[in-house]
Amino acid sequence: MRVVERRIVHEGSFLRLVTARYADKNGFLRDWEYVERINCEGIVALVPITDDHEVILVRQFRPAVDGYVVEFPAGLNDKGGSLEDAARRELREETGYSAGRLTFLAEGPLSSGASGEILTVYLAQDLRYTGPPEPDESEEIEVMRVPLPAVFEFLSAMQSEGNLVDVKIFGFLALAARKMNA
Repeated sequence: MRVVERRIVHEGSFLRLVTARYADKNGFLRDWEYVERINCEGIVALVPITDDHEVILVRQFRPAVDGYVVEFPAGLNDKGGSLEDAARRELREETGYSAGRLTFLAEGPLSSGASGEILTVYLAQDLRYTGPPEPDESEEIEVMRVPLPAVFEFLSAMQSEGNLVDVKIFGFLALAARKMNA
C-alpha cells in the first residue's frame, strides 16, 4: 500500500485538510482525508514530576470538544529550535516551571486515522518554579499539582465533574514511572 497523490482541500491559519489517494493491497485507488499542521516542526508534551512526587497537569478549554480537558503541558514547535527547546518553552509558558532535566519518553502519531501529527514526549524533572505561567493570548490554563499516588483518583473526580481527561495521560504516566524506577 502506498500514497500516490496528495491534494490540499482547504488551508487555514494553523491546519490544512488533505485528501490522500492511495493504492490498497488489491491495487484499488482509495481516498483518505486527514489534517496536517502548518508552520510547525513537531508537537511536544511533558510529564512534569516535582521532587515532592507531584505531577503537574493543566486544565483548559478546547473548542474542538466544546469542553475543558485535563492534560499534560504541551505545544507546538512553531518558533524554531529543537523539540527540546519547544518542550522547555511550553513547560514554562503553561505552568511557570522550568525543568533541570528532560528525558525522552516516546514519539509517535497522535491520531493516525485523522492527522499526520507526531508527538514527542519528555519526562520533566528537577523542576523549579520561576514565576506565573505566561500562556498564549488564546489560552486560559489552570495549573494543578497532584500527588502522584492520588493522580488516578483525581482524574476520576475531574471526569465526574464534567471535565474530559486526555487519555494519553495514563500511558505517559506509566512510561514516566518506568523511567523513574529504572
